[in-house]
Amino acid sequence: MAKSPDSVLSCLDMNGEPLTDGVLWYAFRQLLGNNGYVHLTGVPESFDHVAFLKELGEFQPTSTGTLVGDVKPERGMDDVNHGQNRGALTPHTEGYEFQGLPPRYLALWCVTPPSGQGGETTLFDGDRILADFTEDERRHLRDTVYRWGSTEGLARHGVTPTAEHPVLEEHKGEPILRFSTNYLTVPEGDETARRLIDRGNVLFAEQHIAVRYQARDMVVWNNWRMLHSRNAFEDPSRHLKRVLIAA
Repeated sequence: MAKSPDSVLSCLDMNGEPLTDGVLWYAFRQLLGNNGYVHLTGVPESFDHVAFLKELGEFQPTSTGTLVGDVKPERGMDDVNHGQNRGALTPHTEGYEFQGLPPRYLALWCVTPPSGQGGETTLFDGDRILADFTEDERRHLRDTVYRWGSTEGLARHGVTPTAEHPVLEEHKGEPILRFSTNYLTVPEGDETARRLIDRGNVLFAEQHIAVRYQARDMVVWNNWRMLHSRNAFEDPSRHLKRVLIAA
């Protein structure tokens, strides 16, 4: 069952005035570190989403090369798993098909919210999945190199990235979790990896939070920790912007 976001930050203070940059960044970093994500609301028209996000790090290109991309329905893609359609997405982390490190952070902000039902970005803390695994099982996920693929939607455009990585690794002492419901190739007999996917999907379905957008709202999360997905929707005018931010 979906829960309401519990890591929400308003850009406005109790008097309806914009927070100073120092206060906004203090609260933002505190929430991001504690909860793995922040839902930014009350965003004024003058707010520069790109400039704000550049304070977190360098933007990382997607598989199609975009640095600041549009997320909106694309004609002829509703029959495949693809970020640019109106269908639901399965739980995953971003960038498992990249050769190097996955993006540290992922940000979405709303240009045009959808009318009607659906279209929420959904999130779940991967630390809660790993809590169900023993140290030996985690070691297996660190020591085993898996093959990762990419979506059917990208393949239709001739983009078919693949990579080989463990599920778990560290970078400068920071843990990294990679997760894909559909595009992690599980070797025959690897019950630990299979249970990771199955358990992750169960917990995500039961406990995820769902972010419903207003215009200019932004969601930023730690992609090394959080799984994300999307609820299906009907309104073709739904339009978000997306940025990947490198380590």
